[in-house]
Amino acid sequence: MKAFVLVIVAAAIVLSGPAQARTLDAIRSSGVIGLCAHPNSLPFAHKAGDPPGFQVEFGRVLARELGVALRLDWIITQYQMRSAGCDILLDVIADREAQGETRLKISKPYYRTGVALAVPPSSTLTSFGSLNEATRVGVQVGSIAAMIIGQRRVPTSTFGFESDSLEAVSNHEIDAAAVTPTAASYFNLTHPDKALRIVDRDESVVDLNWNVAVGMIRPDDALREAIDGAVERLRSDGTIDRIYRRYGIVLQAPR
Repeated sequence: MKAFVLVIVAAAIVLSGPAQARTLDAIRSSGVIGLCAHPNSLPFAHKAGDPPGFQVEFGRVLARELGVALRLDWIITQYQMRSAGCDILLDVIADREAQGETRLKISKPYYRTGVALAVPPSSTLTSFGSLNEATRVGVQVGSIAAMIIGQRRVPTSTFGFESDSLEAVSNHEIDAAAVTPTAASYFNLTHPDKALRIVDRDESVVDLNWNVAVGMIRPDDALREAIDGAVERLRSDGTIDRIYRRYGIVLQAPR
């Protein structure tokens, strides 16, 4: 049920064929670990590198913790995963059902996110429960949020990208956008003159909330343990929080 169509690009990628396992020894022997990311998906990643995106910054410190360098494998579609040869993806939904087709192995989670509402500062909306037949909400086409909100008979407008629905809210074309806090926070950082109010996620709607982790492509036990340890250290010393905060994003602890 959590196959929400995210701007978190890594969470939407499906493996289209068998991937070769990469052991921790093999990665350390080669001196690099490969990260698959979308080349034009700020705040997540950006090939031009200014800024590079939090996935790139996090990937670099994660690689450093493992004693290797980071190699960026840029992919646009799921079909490129087979030939990219990457080892990890970041910002992956930490849920077995959501990863059923990807066959990714999941690390310990490092933050919690989901679907929130972004509304104009003057809006009277305070929760998902306050949506009604008079409020039009922007949703991503085919998303679980679109289905859940539609079942409540709330009018919706569909968008291909979260950024488009946020622009529509700021232009008063719709009343709210059902988006990730990540997308809404970065929008506010980059559009200070159009900043929106972010309504807290509703944890009572299970399918609109999830933990986020590192996705590993057929790792051996040693690599899984090494990444779990690195994630725990980088969470504990505040490194992950500082990286995301540079993009306007305040992380919530996983549950």
